Amino acid sequence: MIAVLRLGHRIFRDKRVTTHVALVARAFGADKIFVSTEDKKLEKGIDEVTARFGGSFRIVTGVNWRRTLKEWNGTKVHLTMYGEHIDDVLHKIPNDNILIVVGAEKVPAEVYKLADYNISIGSQPHSEVAALAVFLDRLSKGKGLKKDFSGKLRILPGKKEKRVLEIISDEECIEILKRVSCEGNVIEHCKAVQRLAVKIAYLTEADVDLVSAGALLHDIGRSRTHGIDHGVEGAKIAKELKLPKPVVHIIERHIGAGISKQEAKELGLPLKDYVPRTIEEKIVAHADNLMIGRKKRRVEFIVEKMNREGHQTAANKILRLHRELSKKCGVDIDEIDV
Repeated sequence: MIAVLRLGHRIFRDKRVTTHVALVARAFGADKIFVSTEDKKLEKGIDEVTARFGGSFRIVTGVNWRRTLKEWNGTKVHLTMYGEHIDDVLHKIPNDNILIVVGAEKVPAEVYKLADYNISIGSQPHSEVAALAVFLDRLSKGKGLKKDFSGKLRILPGKKEKRVLEIISDEECIEILKRVSCEGNVIEHCKAVQRLAVKIAYLTEADVDLVSAGALLHDIGRSRTHGIDHGVEGAKIAKELKLPKPVVHIIERHIGAGISKQEAKELGLPLKDYVPRTIEEKIVAHADNLMIGRKKRRVEFIVEKMNREGHQTAANKILRLHRELSKKCGVDIDEIDV
């Protein structure tokens, strides 16, 4: 248990700062925060973040800070500009049952006496939000930021755009396919693709939830057409349903190993690039390549079939994608059982 005790919260003056203290506590691995001043609006705000982004973080306001400190069964750490430098004492602090005290206004002298450690994050004036973040990060050796919160919403890494994924359960995906009138054999194929895609995702450390949803929904466009344009039509449906953008991209770019802008022009598709870019998009595309209905085929079978049909360029791209993903998996995907 790692808890934070926020002292001296002033509702009309510190509401944003205390909110940030609570958000940092949650994001950097703490389990709970106590606030000395009762503030139900603050509680509601933090509870809503936890409900949307996941985890079991708790907030309790209106606590008696003196009693909380005295009755804490573990190590009590007070973060203050006037304490011992963090580098000199961090190695002495255990990793569990820690109560971390951060102040707002002037901290009572009694806090210094009740704390087991008064720790300074540098000796210059700074924010208690920053001090808490640095301490929790040092305490967890960076592991706090890698915690899996398993929330409904997840922020995905992006170089130049906001990428937010709303997690869609398997049951919700199947219900969506039925709602748009996908045939039973299409749904069974999507389930088979998902089984293989998820196994590849685990081996490549891709986003399993995104791969799972994308795989189940990749053929949603077959509710309108079974032609080469079912990826385009599927993306349209996904946008109409306001599905997360990363899922829309998986649906739109899952055909073969991707369709270039020039190939799209030759095929009569809307003029754009349909080549899978992210690891999740590539996984779903290739899992679909290897699944004929509900049966998995080896890549040689797929490549030979496409060559016989005169699709040499597409066959070569599929083979390259197979080798790329197999290398990331550390095992030939042909050897993965589903």
